[in-house]
Amino acid sequence: MAVFWRHTRTYKGRAFLILLLVSFAMGLESLQPWVLKRLFDLLETHSATAAVLSIFLPVILTLLALKSAAWICWRVMAILNNRFQPMVMRDLERSAFEYLLGHSHQFFVDNFAGSLVKRIGRLSRAFERLADEVTFRFVPVTVVLIGGFVGLALQFPLLAVIFITWTTVFLTFNWWASKWAVIVDIERARLDSEAGGALADAVTNAVTIKLFPSAPYETSRFGDVLNRLARAQTRSWDRHEVIFATQAALMIGIESVLMTIGVMLWLKGTLTLGDLAFIQSYLVLVFGKLWEVGRSFRHVFDSMADGKEMVEIMKLPHAVRNKRHAPALKVRHGKIEFRNVTFGFGKRSILQRFSLLIKHGEKVALVGPSGAGKSTITKILFRFFDVKKGKILIDGQDIVNVTQESLRDQISLVPQEPVLFHRTLMENIRYGRRDATEEEVIAAARRAHCDEFIATLPDGYRTYVGERGVKLSGGERQRVAIARAILKNAPILVLDEATSSLDSESESLIQDALHELMRKKTVIVIAHRLSTIMEMDRIVVIENGKVVSTGKHKELLREKGTYSKLWNIQAGGFNE
Repeated sequence: MAVFWRHTRTYKGRAFLILLLVSFAMGLESLQPWVLKRLFDLLETHSATAAVLSIFLPVILTLLALKSAAWICWRVMAILNNRFQPMVMRDLERSAFEYLLGHSHQFFVDNFAGSLVKRIGRLSRAFERLADEVTFRFVPVTVVLIGGFVGLALQFPLLAVIFITWTTVFLTFNWWASKWAVIVDIERARLDSEAGGALADAVTNAVTIKLFPSAPYETSRFGDVLNRLARAQTRSWDRHEVIFATQAALMIGIESVLMTIGVMLWLKGTLTLGDLAFIQSYLVLVFGKLWEVGRSFRHVFDSMADGKEMVEIMKLPHAVRNKRHAPALKVRHGKIEFRNVTFGFGKRSILQRFSLLIKHGEKVALVGPSGAGKSTITKILFRFFDVKKGKILIDGQDIVNVTQESLRDQISLVPQEPVLFHRTLMENIRYGRRDATEEEVIAAARRAHCDEFIATLPDGYRTYVGERGVKLSGGERQRVAIARAILKNAPILVLDEATSSLDSESESLIQDALHELMRKKTVIVIAHRLSTIMEMDRIVVIENGKVVSTGKHKELLREKGTYSKLWNIQAGGFNE
């Protein structure tokens, strides 16, 4: 609720007018039973002659005026509401999206993308339902109850006491019953997110499912989630059905009691026919609103259950945060130092007092067996994770003390498996520097040899690449990533085996672009394929999270250590 209120306050003027108009409209509707009372009293005391038309006409016109004024209030309110709810929903989704992107790399590793998408959508829809319930259910019934109770109390105190006692019991029952039902609603919402995540996971891996013909298995696996969701939905609906049945019984009971008392009083001459019409029309009006409120409690708790998961994410502190008033990173040279860095996940230690100095403009390759910590080094350099001990310095500045945005703005990455947006090639390349002109984008693409395959596409640079870039080959995606890095032109460059997905012909073309890209930059190359690093200024061998040796290619071969073993395993067809 606090999240919704925080976003509603921006438009509190519109919200106030909406509630005021609803209250006024319901106040007008609450007067209609009084007009009907007057009409029936006239019918009881006058015979059907033309002479009494002048008596009835003002009553009928009053009734029409009340209905017309209420109609106008509802229409104006609807126009205001159309300019209130969509704005708040937009702000909610934007805030949720912005906060979500602020979470750490590990957060996105631990959560299904499909589940996160569903949570954001459910948050805004939860607000929409909650706002509707307040506007169209709770405010109207409050006005009607107050107006009706005052009317009953003025003329029929006994009926007023009976009715207000019953109303208190009815609303209290609905509140506690809805809390009883929300327990399964929360579980239903959780399973709905799980189903969305499972579906997104299967769709993302559709090719893998076909390669290992596993459609029946995946269908069964997804079916298990759907079965649990269906059972939770059934439990939820069963509980609400119990609530609805009890509500109906309470309404039948109070209507029977009040009408029985009313008829008895009429037979005694205490009540007029108009009084009975007032009681009955008021009960019809109130019961309609109370029945809606009974369902509204369910919708409110449903909405709270739907929004709960995303609100919890918005309350979850970001694992990696900028310090207050942190300055931007200023890179003059590009010297990088890892000083006694210790890092791991949980109890699993990856880097242990790791130290490495990379000079300005130096090209350094990191090699080692799988799991040695090579990729982890780049992740902590980008500050996707904070280290447990030690420091990472760039030109003497601790990266913990500068903003994450400025840090990442000074480092380019060409990953081993680039992931692209489902946008055009022009937009994907321009992501390296979003203010770049089309000419600059095309020039970067040409230097990365992207223009060669782009020229064969019907829409050229306007071609959409598909989700995660699936319409392009691995080599084409890697060239797009290289074009991005060329366009960004950051002083520090990280290459995570940037040519691993290229064929021999493409690789020879890209090597020239990479050599130009690396000029006058500090470069870290994560090397899985050792044949690509022989020209590096220095090769750093990492094993078990520590530097075990450094040197040039031939120097390390002569040491007959870890590097020599890796080379012999990989380079059966290469000569020194």
